[in-house]
Amino acid sequence: MVELAETVSNIAHSENRREFDALVKRHHKHAYNIAYRMAGNHADAEDLTQEAFIRAFRFFGQYRRDLPFESWLYKIMSNAFVDRLRRKPKVKMRSLDQPVVSADGDSQQFDVADTAAGPEECVLSLEVDSNIQAALDTLPDAFRLTVIYADIEGLSYEEIAEATNTNVGTVRSRLHRGRRLLRNKLKKYANQLF
Repeated sequence: MVELAETVSNIAHSENRREFDALVKRHHKHAYNIAYRMAGNHADAEDLTQEAFIRAFRFFGQYRRDLPFESWLYKIMSNAFVDRLRRKPKVKMRSLDQPVVSADGDSQQFDVADTAAGPEECVLSLEVDSNIQAALDTLPDAFRLTVIYADIEGLSYEEIAEATNTNVGTVRSRLHRGRRLLRNKLKKYANQLF
C-alpha cells in the first residue's frame, strides 16, 4: 500500500514538473522582459526572473489552474522585486568634498569619475528605448510596476491589482500619476535631444 502511494505521488510530481517546464518555456522571455523593466539592467533582470520561477516552482502545487499563469507569475515577480528592494542597504549620503575617515583614523579622499558621455554612450542615448528605460528608472517603484504592467504588458486594472496586492482604485491612481511623471521625464529627454 505504501509503495502504491509513493508511485502515485511520483507520477503526480512528474506531471506537475512537465506542466511547469512547458509554462516556463512559454513565458520565460516575457517574464524576463518584465523583470528587465523592473530592475533596469540585464544582470538583475536575470536574477529576478530566476527567483520568480524558483518561487513559482516551489509553490506550483498551490497554483489554481483555472487562473492565468501569467498573472500568478507577475504577482510572484512583484513580490520578489519588492523583497529585493527591502534587502538593499540604505544609501548613506556623504559630501564628495568630505574625506572618509576609517575606524583606525586614516582618511581618504574620493576620486570622482568623469561622468561625461563617451562616443558610444552618445550614440546609444539617441535610441528611444534607452530614454524610455531611463525615464522608467526614475519613477517610484509602485508607479513603475503599474505602468509596466498596464502600458507594456497590457494587463487589465484587475490583473494589476491582483499582481500588486492592491485594489483597482489604487491601480488607477498609480497609473495616472506614473504616466504623468513618465510623460514629464520624456519631455525633458526630447527637449535635450532637439
